[in-house]
Amino acid sequence: MNPLLSPFDTAPFSKIKNEHFKPAFLKAMEDARAEIDIITSNTEVPSFENTIEALEFSGQQLDRISSVFFNLNSAETNEEIQKIAQEVSPLLSEFGNDITLNEELFKKIKAVHEQKDSLDLTAEQQTLLDKRYKSFSRNGANLSEDKKKRLREIDAELSKLKLKFGENILAETNAYEMHLTDAKEVAGLPDGAKEMAAQLAKSKGKEGWLITLDHPSYIPFMKYAKNRELRKELSLAFGSKAFKNDALDNQENVIRIAKLRHERANLLGYKTHAHFVLEERMAETPEKVHSFLNELLEKAKPAAEREFEQLEDFAKDLDTIDRLEKWDGSYYSEKLKQKLFSLDDEQLKPYFKLENVINGVFKVAEKLFGLQFEEVFDIDTYHDEVKTFRVYDTDKNFISLFYADFHPRSGKRGGAWMTSFKSQWKKDGENVRPHISNVCNFTPSTATKPSLLTFNEVTTLFHEFGHGLHGMLADTTYPSLSGTSVYWDFVELPSQVMENWCYEKEALELFAKHYETGEVIPMELVRKIKESATFQEGMATMRQLSFGLLDMAWHGADPSDITDVKAHETKAFSGTNLYPDTPETCMSTAFAHIFQGGYSSGYYSYKWAEVLDADAFAYFKEKGIFNKEVATRFKEHVLSKGGTEKPMVLYKRFRGAAPKVEALLERAGLLEESA
Repeated sequence: MNPLLSPFDTAPFSKIKNEHFKPAFLKAMEDARAEIDIITSNTEVPSFENTIEALEFSGQQLDRISSVFFNLNSAETNEEIQKIAQEVSPLLSEFGNDITLNEELFKKIKAVHEQKDSLDLTAEQQTLLDKRYKSFSRNGANLSEDKKKRLREIDAELSKLKLKFGENILAETNAYEMHLTDAKEVAGLPDGAKEMAAQLAKSKGKEGWLITLDHPSYIPFMKYAKNRELRKELSLAFGSKAFKNDALDNQENVIRIAKLRHERANLLGYKTHAHFVLEERMAETPEKVHSFLNELLEKAKPAAEREFEQLEDFAKDLDTIDRLEKWDGSYYSEKLKQKLFSLDDEQLKPYFKLENVINGVFKVAEKLFGLQFEEVFDIDTYHDEVKTFRVYDTDKNFISLFYADFHPRSGKRGGAWMTSFKSQWKKDGENVRPHISNVCNFTPSTATKPSLLTFNEVTTLFHEFGHGLHGMLADTTYPSLSGTSVYWDFVELPSQVMENWCYEKEALELFAKHYETGEVIPMELVRKIKESATFQEGMATMRQLSFGLLDMAWHGADPSDITDVKAHETKAFSGTNLYPDTPETCMSTAFAHIFQGGYSSGYYSYKWAEVLDADAFAYFKEKGIFNKEVATRFKEHVLSKGGTEKPMVLYKRFRGAAPKVEALLERAGLLEESA
């Protein structure tokens, strides 16, 4: 019996074997096609109910199977799962095209769309109708047969290329380790980082210490290791992932993905991939994105150049470094930060035991939105490290299931993300509640210490939990408009706004307690955290803008003439460079956000959403960071509404006005730059 083909509420991980996946996909696609056939063969006049709603609730079993499988492929993969992904991804792409290129189905959708003004639809129903019509017209429904055929070929190839791109990065990350046996080689590393490296070496039957490219290993080494040559070796290994002209090289994949996306956009009548993508974003056009990025660049660049000069002078004075290189940045920034603010991560980490931070983010959610989190042990998980919680409101109504998976493993890709195993929707009088997951790669516990987070990891946890709240508090009728199903440059608002609480005394007092003594974090340290919040903000802003500009360089112009990935990248970075270039490294070949994830032509949205989140948090600050009225407005007009209306409409309803870029500049300490 295939557990994926029986109805299930929570994902039945312990019952699923790898051989279940492909047959389940094939059967679910067959069933979904039969549901589409029922819609197209219906002889009644096309209506919102018998066409749009029927389509919306079709293929739900396939959606559930896909969410289980592709989440595993990110968080707990192996060669067998990766092989299945390569087999089923083109089939799913073909299935998606079978729907959007189905002429009979499109005729019915078009018929409903043409009479939309005479239908008595809610705002959410109008959004769904528009979204459904556009998803067909924007994906080839109006194309000639030969062009539809080409579109199918492009989509099938893209689905395989994106998977291969991610597999290569994971393989490169897992393949590298720096084995150190001399204590001098780990000089400068905090005790916790040394212990973790020793524990890793021991687990692989080796003496000494092992350093890897996983963030909890890589970041402390780059920040604290005194040995400059070893920092250089690690930095070059990290920066050259999938850029070595070998079997795991991604250069051809990058160029091929960019060219196929461009060809696809042209087929559909758009000038570039960015024009295609941005039509369905708050930013609307590549011109607006460039204008936005360049406006921020103009404000940030003078500050960034001053900060870099200060850092270089500091490194020269301290260690007679003649030229600051990329592998020096974190190390000397940390030293300068300690000097300026008498603050370093090692002072802070004892106050950020992982379990305390989890409880802290839960308490913040309780104070703001009335949520209660109850850890449970009867939910099936895909790994014994995964924690599960049932979430309730103050009246004990069930709100959501929440999965949390926090530490690196060989089968888990790097980074941090929120995802879902089940969407929220309303049907037949029932409000079906979602199953949401946060996946991160935090410093694990050691033999002598629990998992103690850096402050950066604390903000990451709050960030992903903000996405989680967007999913958990969803309250919409239709699954495709629920939770994080919003314009991509709006999706980062709930996540980024949550980071603000990490800097506030009232919030820190809830959870920042010393793991040994229980002492609440001293207010002196809180003051220093706030003071240092804008430390090197100019450089950090330039870095983010450089990634956004690189994304637009790949997707906002015709890539036909690009033959050299590194040269193209160097040109894109020319206005934002601070450090000397390293020929051995390349960002594009490991830029998973845009070549594997969903951020192509959308990386700017992190900064875009920062404007929204700075403006939104200014409202909280004005009324009180735990002000119930503001929190309720945010929940009702943003978190619960998903993609039911245009983002700016929702934002203005919450805030009473459009967001102001000044809020971001002020928070970042960059306002004086624009004076």
